[in-house]
Amino acid sequence: MYIYPNNLKAKPTLWLWALRDVAVIGVCLVLSILTLVELGLVPPLIATVLYAFLSIRLEDASILDFLRYAMCFLFLKQQYYEWGSRKND
Repeated sequence: MYIYPNNLKAKPTLWLWALRDVAVIGVCLVLSILTLVELGLVPPLIATVLYAFLSIRLEDASILDFLRYAMCFLFLKQQYYEWGSRKND
């Protein structure tokens, strides 16, 4: 018996992250640790941990998605408003 999530329409996940996020976190973690060991810089490691926390997915949503939508709504995309009187039928 095979169990497929949401009829194969769900994004592939590993633990609490999407597989793309796991790959990004893994690469950034390796680079951050190399930067910490070689140069003694901590900010790349902090940025990696922050990204890992913000990209945790619960019920197909993450804090990072919400922040992206908010930035697009507030700053990046033009809002369209149509003002006018109501037509009389």
